[in-house]
Amino acid sequence: MGIFRSILKALIILVIAVAVIVGGYVIYLQVNYERIEDNLDLNINYFDVPTSADDSAASSSAAHTLSKDTRYTALTFNIGFGAYDHDFSFFLDKGYMKDGTDTVGVKSRAASKDAVERNTQTVLRQALAENPDIALFQEVDVAADRSHNVDQRQMIVDAFTDETAGSTNFLSWSYATNFHTSYLCYPPTKPIGYIKDSGILTVSKYRIDSAVRRSFPVSSAFPTKFFDLDRCFSVNRMLVTDGAETPGQAANQIVGELVLINVHASAYDEGGTIRKAQMELLRTLMGKEYAAGNWVIVGGDFNHAIGGSESAFMGQMKTPPWVQPFDTAMVPEGFTMLVADNADKVATDRDSSIPYVQGVNYQVTLDGFMVSDNVEAITHNIDGDYEGSDHNPVRMEFTLR
Repeated sequence: MGIFRSILKALIILVIAVAVIVGGYVIYLQVNYERIEDNLDLNINYFDVPTSADDSAASSSAAHTLSKDTRYTALTFNIGFGAYDHDFSFFLDKGYMKDGTDTVGVKSRAASKDAVERNTQTVLRQALAENPDIALFQEVDVAADRSHNVDQRQMIVDAFTDETAGSTNFLSWSYATNFHTSYLCYPPTKPIGYIKDSGILTVSKYRIDSAVRRSFPVSSAFPTKFFDLDRCFSVNRMLVTDGAETPGQAANQIVGELVLINVHASAYDEGGTIRKAQMELLRTLMGKEYAAGNWVIVGGDFNHAIGGSESAFMGQMKTPPWVQPFDTAMVPEGFTMLVADNADKVATDRDSSIPYVQGVNYQVTLDGFMVSDNVEAITHNIDGDYEGSDHNPVRMEFTLR
């Protein structure tokens, strides 16, 4: 009888201890929980990179301003915080094989610091090979345990300011944080840890004049709000000239603005309620900018299946429950969601509930561009075979009309 009482007492103490630890941790998360304010002005960073001792490029010169009727190239790339080599599967991803087997990812962190640096260099080689005038990156970690505190933002900026990286000697960039958390002890075997700063990065060989971070609606449900990103998009403004020399004037005439929006919408939103609200906010803003006479380009990871791709690349898997088709009703009047010229051959995202094996994983196109009717554009999905990321990049060639 005494032994039974001792065991019962020990169990009660254990239950109380666990409750105190769990309750204390929840209080810790709640006390440190905050969302980033909406309409937050972003810093614009400018770099002149002289290619010779005599070259002193001026950041504000017309040479670094966009022009009408000129062909440009843009790229969008979700780089997956440097974790996604072919062996990586993500613990929040769930899927189904066609034979009915459930699949669940297992990893929350990249394998090592070397792996993050290697994967980041891999995606940078892919991006720089396209020599884009503008590049939009998502899931860029600056300081996070999951990416072993590798500063991917600095790696990207360094690569684009390397004089061998492209044909220009100028770079401007903006960055918006969309993921910052207290220490996350989930999953218990290998916790995510701290994510102090992760976000979306916009780099341009032409001058970004101003940028604002806009907050997306996100889930406030417990405990989802602690694990989901503080989703956002950045609105970058770039002046546009008429593209024609004016006698007696040093620079072309400014005729308007390109409103360049870098977006990363929600993913783990089964049923798509949050994503629908996010797209409605984006739709409203796009319509206002177009009505004001601006050129508008929206690029990034929409986390919606674009162009009917939800059933185009099944592999040996079924369609995951989180996949939502892109509803054309979400496109404002005067805009087009572009479908890549090779959309039937190359997708941009692979299922991450299992490691990547070509022909096995489910694939879908989530990434791309939406443009106003005064932007003439075509897109192409780049087949990077998911080397270094769970996404492939998308290239767009465009002209402002």
